[in-house]
Amino acid sequence: MGVLTRFSVNKTTIDFMALRPFTALLSLVLVLASVASLLINGLPLGLDFTGGTLIEVGYSQAPSLEDIRVLLAAAGHEGALVQTFGSLNDVLIRLSSSYTPEIGEKVRNLLQSATSEVVDLRRTEFVGAQVGEDLRERGGMGVLVALAMITLYVSFRFQLKFAIGAVVALFHDVIIVLGAFSLFGWDFDLTVLAAILAVIGYSLNDSLVVADRIRENIRRRRQGSMRDLVNLSLNETLSRTLMTSFTTLLVVIALFLFGGSMIHGFATALLVGIAVGTYSSIYVASDLLLWMNLQSEDLVRTPAQVEEDLLP
Repeated sequence: MGVLTRFSVNKTTIDFMALRPFTALLSLVLVLASVASLLINGLPLGLDFTGGTLIEVGYSQAPSLEDIRVLLAAAGHEGALVQTFGSLNDVLIRLSSSYTPEIGEKVRNLLQSATSEVVDLRRTEFVGAQVGEDLRERGGMGVLVALAMITLYVSFRFQLKFAIGAVVALFHDVIIVLGAFSLFGWDFDLTVLAAILAVIGYSLNDSLVVADRIRENIRRRRQGSMRDLVNLSLNETLSRTLMTSFTTLLVVIALFLFGGSMIHGFATALLVGIAVGTYSSIYVASDLLLWMNLQSEDLVRTPAQVEEDLLP
């Protein structure tokens, strides 16, 4: 049977599981590459995590923020955060470099050299990290507790094998998103952390929708191979999955293109996370059920089991 045997407006019959060996290899490569990049390069933490220097300058006319970013990058201040503050003529600059008393005057002179206008230095101060070591540790513990609660909930509502598949898919998605930021050197700040939490919720919801349909089909169709039941369930939820991903991506792409530098990292993380989350709900979570040898007996009690429960 081909991978795509029939496609119509109302129904699809795609043999998703025919690609299991290839998707398993793809996921393994992506996860290993992400872990290797995280171990070697680490995450390029933004000012929210590392702290830095805050400089406020004033112009007589509204300047080009992009020109300021290019000028700062050429002077060695890579990844500087530049934004208006209060009015279009006031500019707030955050640098990852350590604070020194003369850093503000140096930046002012640099900006002054590129314009005929007078650039006023309003203030220069040290900015502490918004996320300290204690908060990072508590946040990590909170994520672990949340994953444990998710495992218990899915195990109670569905079955332990479904819980393992959903949680592994979550780890798969988060590691790949973090790996992308590490590999390409994108700044990791609090907005990106918020996006990753949103990706966790999105991916989990998508996986549970597929799991619910698999459970229903197992109970209704006790005959047939588990591979066919998984394929049937994926095809029945495909339109919902694609429409949800498509409409969500429309908003995220708009944020990515027009949202500005403040939420660029947030939109980037969501773009990667939604794409990977949609993929994992189809292939990672469902594929793991087959690897764990899911059987109809795991969800449907046989007459012999019911009779055994009734015995005194």
